[in-house]
Amino acid sequence: MSDVHLLRRSRLRERCAAHGGAACAVLITRVANVRYLTGSAVPGAVLLLAPGGRDTLVVPADLAPAGQPASGERSLQVRAPAAADEDGAVTAAALAARAGADSLAVEEHDLTVARHRALATAAPGLGLTALTSTVEQQRLVKDEEEIAALRIAAEITDHALGELLESILVGRTERHLALELERRLIDHGAEGPAFPTSVATGGHAGLAGHLPTDRRVEEGDFLSVCLGARYRGYRCRIGRTFVIGTAPSDWQIELYELVFAAQRAGREALLPGTPCREVDRVTRQVLDAGGYGDALGPATGHGVGLEIGEDPRLAPAVMSKLDDRVPVTVEPGVHLPGRGGVRLDDTLVVRPQADGGPELLTITTKELLAL
Repeated sequence: MSDVHLLRRSRLRERCAAHGGAACAVLITRVANVRYLTGSAVPGAVLLLAPGGRDTLVVPADLAPAGQPASGERSLQVRAPAAADEDGAVTAAALAARAGADSLAVEEHDLTVARHRALATAAPGLGLTALTSTVEQQRLVKDEEEIAALRIAAEITDHALGELLESILVGRTERHLALELERRLIDHGAEGPAFPTSVATGGHAGLAGHLPTDRRVEEGDFLSVCLGARYRGYRCRIGRTFVIGTAPSDWQIELYELVFAAQRAGREALLPGTPCREVDRVTRQVLDAGGYGDALGPATGHGVGLEIGEDPRLAPAVMSKLDDRVPVTVEPGVHLPGRGGVRLDDTLVVRPQADGGPELLTITTKELLAL
């Protein structure tokens, strides 16, 4: 991957030079962006692209011996701050000034006010400019190696969920089941969960982002589960809803079929060139026809990759269009207060019809199972 990381940094440097000039340096502080551009997952590391093609990864002093990039590439110098308590971003700013930079593009959306002030103090001769979301936009379309990592993350997630469904669930708490799912993710090779695992039963089922409680699973409950694995930094998402113990009741079947139809409409719309708001519209339209138009929330889904909530957002006000090889989630849900509800989440990759259409990564069955 070393050549890939070098190419990514070269593309970023060219884009920044086109706007800020050849003497513009670039400071990357956002964790996911540092990993995207270097392959390094060292906590607290920052990346400096200085004039003249010099790339430096500044790592915390106590991690410097283990600070070599994961790719092992030689084009990336690794340094540590001179003082153990010095912010690596401040070290990088001083290096940029010594390299002859006249400006420093920073990720203002990632910096605290205090850190921004510290950078200005460390290199008063540098003009600080906003990098905005340049790296995030560069990350949006994935290469096939990134998609392969997402596939493995999805396989791990499917395995963990499948094993849980074979165990006894009645009487166990939401919190216990969430912890077991996260342990199974790691057992199958995940670095960890992609986000906090949600297990919701009874009246909690169908709630977006529900934090597990000590409520126990009971016969007749809806049980909704949302989880994802992190593999080589890449994150996926799956959500499924089941009925516990008995055959589902009529209202449970009707609600499930409605959410399933909404999710299918959203999945089928994931083609290159489709407006993001159109994916949201066709999903929301199905729920609206069933009387639950307001249940979807602000968005149908979002991009995934090194972060679980990347661009694009599949929402009514988003004006952008989908590109080929962009992984996204489609995750509609309906929650009925006091009764529970249904959520169905999948991770897919946008593909043209000539390549078979949207590629479904999370393949655990969406049949309404009675467990």
